[in-house]
Amino acid sequence: MRRGNHAAIVDPGDAAPVLEILAAENLTLNAILVTHHHDDHIGGIPELLDAFPDLPVYAPRKENYAFPHTPVGEGDTVDLEPLQLRFNVMETPGHTLGHVVYYGANSLFCGDTLFSCGCGRLFDGTYEQLYDSLQRLAHLPPETKVYCTHEYTQYNIRFARQLDPENQALAEYEKEVKQRRAAHQPTLPSTIARERACNPFLRCDDPAIQTAAHANEIAPLAAFCAIRQLRNGF
Repeated sequence: MRRGNHAAIVDPGDAAPVLEILAAENLTLNAILVTHHHDDHIGGIPELLDAFPDLPVYAPRKENYAFPHTPVGEGDTVDLEPLQLRFNVMETPGHTLGHVVYYGANSLFCGDTLFSCGCGRLFDGTYEQLYDSLQRLAHLPPETKVYCTHEYTQYNIRFARQLDPENQALAEYEKEVKQRRAAHQPTLPSTIARERACNPFLRCDDPAIQTAAHANEIAPLAAFCAIRQLRNGF
């Protein structure tokens, strides 16, 4: 995120590229937002705090961190005044029990809860928690831009197409993603509207997904559990 020469970052797993971009573009780093405690999301923070000792860091209240930070959780807001941005904090347990996301300015920074055409693995949480968290995100405004932390879209689409081969929106998205990756461009951000059309983990009430999941009962949660287990072995 940036406005003028001010910037904020989300989940810096590595400090080096952050420092490189800040120097190259003459940016001032004003804040770090953390979605959860996994090292590939926080590994760069100690080095960044060495470079910027007074830098505010916002991290989930229900997790533990060794670095100084402001704990945040459900219902909190994060004001980034130099960037003229305000984010609402939502707790989205599942990938980890303490996972949070940041929503504001028509943008969602969702860590490893939601990926484009996918979702995170379960570590500390339950299938029901992750399903409920994803449903909350799916009901955000359709134009919301989705910024997840990892570029997994192309691989996720391969799995999604196996479940949902007749989905025309997904087929068109696959073509777009192939073109972007061939040109060494990111596939992100996505949008909530696109994810609702293409992401099987948000479409577990669809008969096509339930059939592909071989769910034992016609219930969205059962289908979700089944396809998350299939994705684990994909």
